[in-house]
Amino acid sequence: MARLSLRQQWTILLIASLVLGIILQLFHLPAALLLGPMIVGTIMGLSGATVRIDKRFFVLAQAVLGCMIGQTLSPAILSPLLQDWPVVLAVLVLTLAASGLSGFLLVRFSNLPGPTGAWGSSPGGASAMVAMAGDFGADVRLVAFMQYLRVLFVATAAAVVARIGLGTSGGAVELVWFPPLQSSFLLTIVVMFAGAWLGQKLRIPSGALLLPALIGATLHGTDVATLQVPEWLLALAYALIGWSVGLRFTRPIFLLALRTLPQMLVSIFGLMLLCGGLAWMLTRVLHVDLMTAYLATSPGGLDTVAIIAAGSRVDIAFVMALQTLRLFTILLTGPAIARFISRYAHAGAS
Repeated sequence: MARLSLRQQWTILLIASLVLGIILQLFHLPAALLLGPMIVGTIMGLSGATVRIDKRFFVLAQAVLGCMIGQTLSPAILSPLLQDWPVVLAVLVLTLAASGLSGFLLVRFSNLPGPTGAWGSSPGGASAMVAMAGDFGADVRLVAFMQYLRVLFVATAAAVVARIGLGTSGGAVELVWFPPLQSSFLLTIVVMFAGAWLGQKLRIPSGALLLPALIGATLHGTDVATLQVPEWLLALAYALIGWSVGLRFTRPIFLLALRTLPQMLVSIFGLMLLCGGLAWMLTRVLHVDLMTAYLATSPGGLDTVAIIAAGSRVDIAFVMALQTLRLFTILLTGPAIARFISRYAHAGAS
C-alpha cells in the first residue's frame, strides 16, 4: 500500500469507504457511515498506507457532531440526573472502579508500564486520553493503540446491539440528504468554527465537541435558534472521524503492541462486559431502556457513542449527559488512578 501514490491511496480510501458505508447503510446498521470508513481505514493503516487526516479536519468533524448533539440537548436533561443523582453517582463510581481494575490487571499481568496501562484503559474520550497520557510518563503510541482498538470494538459492538434493538423496522425513517439550507445553517457554521477554535485555544479536552454542543443546547433551550446540521455534513464528519481512528492502526504500532495484545483484548472485553452489567443495573432502577443504558455506560469515545446514539431510537440527551459527566470525572481522577496503578500493580507482582 505504501508504494501507491497519495492520490491512489485517497482514491481507494474514498471508494472503498463509500461502498462499504452504503452496504452497511442498506442493512440499516446505526453509524454505518462511521463504521465503513473506520474499517477501511484500519485495513489500509495496517497495510502500510501513508495517507493521514489533518488534525484540523478531525477537530472540525468533532465540532459538527457537537452541533448535532446541541440540537437534542436542553436544560431539561439535568432533571433526570439530579432527580436520580445517587444512581448516577453509583454508576459513575462503578465505571471508574471497573476502569481502574481493568488497568491494574492489565499492568499486573503484562509488561506494560503502569501509566501506559492506566491511561490506555481509561474509558474517556480517546483523543483526550492520548493527549494527556504523555504528560504523565505513558507511552503515547501504546495508549493510542489501546484507546482506538477499544473504540473500534466498542463502536462495532454498540452498533450491532443497536441494530438488534431496532429490529426490522429500525431503518424506516427517510433521510433527506440535501435539504434546503436556511439561515440557521449559517449560524451552525459559525458555532462550529467558533467552538472548534475556542476548544483548542483553551485546551479543553474534547472541547471541539463539547463547546458547540453547549452553545447549540443553550440556543435551543432558550428558543433563540435551532442549529441546522444536514445529513451530508454529518456523513462527512462521520467519515473523517472513522478515517482518523482507523488509519492510526499502523503496522509499527501494531507490532509494538503485539506482545501484550492478548492481555489488551482481555482488558477491553472485560471492561465492555462490566459496563454492560452496569447498563443492565441502570435499567432496573431508572426508567430507561436497555439500549439507552448501554450507550450511556459504553466505554467508547464520546464522539463515536454520539454517532451511534443519533442513529438509534434512544434518549440521546441522557446518553450524552452521562457520557460527558463521566469524561470530566475521568479527566479529574485519571492522574491519581495512573499513579496508584504505577505504584502498586508491579509491586504486587514482585
